[in-house]
Parts: sequence; structure tokens; C-alpha cells
Amino acid sequence: MSKVLVTGGAGFIGSHLVKHLVNNGKEVIVLDNLLRGNKIEKPVFEKITFVKDDVRNYEVVKNLSQHCDYIYHFAAVLGVDVVADNPVETMDTEVIGMKNVVDAALLNNVKKVIYASTSGIYGHSAIERSVTENIQVDPRTSYAMAKRYNEIYLKAAHEEKGLNSISVRFFNVYGSAQDNRMVVPRFFEQCLAGEPITVFGNGNQTRDFTFIDDTIKACLLLTEKVSGCEIFNVANENEFSIYELAKLMKEITGSKSEITLIDAPKKRYDYEVERRFGSSQKLFDAVGFKPNTDLRVGLTHILNTCYK
Repeated sequence: MSKVLVTGGAGFIGSHLVKHLVNNGKEVIVLDNLLRGNKIEKPVFEKITFVKDDVRNYEVVKNLSQHCDYIYHFAAVLGVDVVADNPVETMDTEVIGMKNVVDAALLNNVKKVIYASTSGIYGHSAIERSVTENIQVDPRTSYAMAKRYNEIYLKAAHEEKGLNSISVRFFNVYGSAQDNRMVVPRFFEQCLAGEPITVFGNGNQTRDFTFIDDTIKACLLLTEKVSGCEIFNVANENEFSIYELAKLMKEITGSKSEITLIDAPKKRYDYEVERRFGSSQKLFDAVGFKPNTDLRVGLTHILNTCYK
């Protein structure tokens, strides 16, 4: 039985990954500090080994990764407001955590590290078109800069020490078990409570919303089929404005809520990009799959499984 370590496995994306790994017959160890709670479903939790600790604790990472084939490094500080208020914590978690994961992987002969990066690395690059992995990136925040540093660190570890890795740049992943620091669950809560649906700015800023099941499928296929040191976008290749998102969610919930435009907090300025959607062509060329869940279908699934 293949054995894997998932850092940050109790979080939103990590918990979905853990569920799929368990269902695929993997022996799964999860390392998480539980600062944001545990999103792993109880039947899945009973089938894994769970350790409550911090990825910045090297001894723990080293010991847990013994005899592992893969490390999925998904531990991170998340949420615009949380990151903006804790930039040092954000960068420490990324940089120290990655060094620990790389050192442990090399020591324990781990086959591959799969790293959760972010589309935030692109910053304000190429806003006139979809972004590909080979354009010049433009990280503006502590979070994005640390993510880009880690991508470069993994490349160095491959070139100098032979460690195989995949960095996955996620584009606005949404799905069940996501908390209301993110726009989709926040809009759901407002729609269903009959409260104003609050949209920052003019609502014209666009994003590429990628359904969680597509995201996990991409990660698993990359693990299986790609070697060396590579970076991949995982994007739906469609852009929706935040105002369009609000209108769609109001429609599918049957909500009477009004859509209200409000000023974004100043600390969100560096995180606000007018336009971003990604290309998953490199992903398709490598594994024969692109995220393809229609936004309406994904949102309806969440509504029916989480709110009814």
C-alpha cells in the first residue's frame, strides 16, 4: 500500500485530497495544527493517522515522512484578511515549512513533493489574456512572494539534489467545507439569510472559479504521470466577474437579497486584481485532463449537499 503525508490535510483543499487518497487505497498521514478546525469527514478521519502539530517542526515532518512515497505540502496561512494581518507568520509557515518538507523528503527518499502554490503569484501580469505558466510573474503580497520563493526553492532542490516536485497553481478553488473567509461560502450565507450580498468595489473584477473535485483530480493525475520538477496551472479557463457570481448565486438559491457594492478594506488593496483567468493547456498536455465543471453546476452541487 502506497503511503503519503499530507501537510495541511485538515483544511479545505487538503481534506478533499485526503478523502480521495483514502478512497484510492492509500495509507494517509495528516499533519495539521488545526488553527482553522478539522474539515476531514469523520468516516475518513477514522481511516488515517492524524498528528496535530506544525509543519515548521522539522522533527515531526522528518518522522512522519518516513517510508512515504509522496508528500502533499498543502499547509499554509490562508484568507486575505488573515494573511494581511499576519505577514510574518504567513512567510514563516511557507518558507520554514518548505525547507522542512524538502529536507525530510531527501532524507527519507520520498519520490515526489506536490506543493500547493497559487494563481496569486501572477499578480497583475497579463490581465488582458489568460495566464500561462511561462509568463513573467508579479507577486505583490507576502503570501504570493513566499509561494513563488518556494517554487524556486523546489527547482533548486531538483537541480542540486534530484528531488522531484510539482507546484500546482490553484485558481480560486471552491467547494464544500470552505469557510466564509472565501467569497463563495460568504455569498451563500448572505443569500440564504436574506442579507445583502456584499461585493467589494464595482464588482467587475473577474476570477477563474475551479471546482474542488476537478482540482483534486488534477493533483492526483499529476502525481501519477509527471516527473522532474514542473509547475502547472489548475484553472477552469473561464472568467466570471464577482458581480456575475453574486447574481448567479442569488438565482440558484432563490434569494431575495440585494447585491450591495461596498468599498474594499485598504489592507486588501494588494490582493485585488481586476482580471485573472488561467490556461490549463500545459496540464491537459501532460495528463489529458482539464477542469471542466460549469460554475452553475458546481454551485448547485454545493447548495444541495451543504445547505439543504
